[in-house]
Amino acid sequence: MPISPADIDLPNIDPDHLSPIDPTLFKSPDDPGHPPRILLLYGSLRKRSFSRLVALEAERLLKWHGCETRVFDPSGLPLPDAEDTSHPKVQELRELAMWSEGMVWVSPERHGAMTGIMKAQIDWIPLSVGAVRPTQGKTLAVMQVSGGSQSFNAVNQLRILGRWMRMVTIPNQSSVAKAFTEFDDNDRMKPSAYYNRIVDVVEELVKFTCMVRGRSACLVDRYSERVESAEELSKRVNQRSI
Repeated sequence: MPISPADIDLPNIDPDHLSPIDPTLFKSPDDPGHPPRILLLYGSLRKRSFSRLVALEAERLLKWHGCETRVFDPSGLPLPDAEDTSHPKVQELRELAMWSEGMVWVSPERHGAMTGIMKAQIDWIPLSVGAVRPTQGKTLAVMQVSGGSQSFNAVNQLRILGRWMRMVTIPNQSSVAKAFTEFDDNDRMKPSAYYNRIVDVVEELVKFTCMVRGRSACLVDRYSERVESAEELSKRVNQRSI
């Protein structure tokens, strides 16, 4: 059951300017009706992980907008190909990917790129599992945190991956510079232009998710795949009996 907005702790929000999103303005006739399902991934295992803290701030905002959320903990996730897909953490991640209708990816920037922990999570999510496609046609918001000056290397890379995973990556994004200065002693993000941008990203993700779900099968329908499927069907039907 969705959490009441009054129960969400948003101490650094101006309540006069945070507006509820009316899903009826965006939803398709085939909208499933349940709250938008959003999976959040972050890319650090540090005890005080700023990418995790940003993900949690985004989660609170998503819940305020009536979304159902899950945050995946990458601790214990093996490197891709180091284990088979029966590994419990791999199964957990894949099930969450299939459950979701949209995602938020938050990575630190390390050596000018996303972290290996972030990339490993994405690499474990396949393009297809039988007839099920865990990412195709789902929405995506990308964010990053940096220890130094503002950069966009990680979010640019995440966008490339989102496109490769056939996701609808929203136009807005967030890059938090000197992230260690942006959180208080309670691990809550301080008021700032960086925080305001995260609010913007969340609002846009909710709108796009309401607009895309129920339409994703049509949006990702491809001529090349229809041709391939027809050829495979023809081979199966016309194969010689043994």
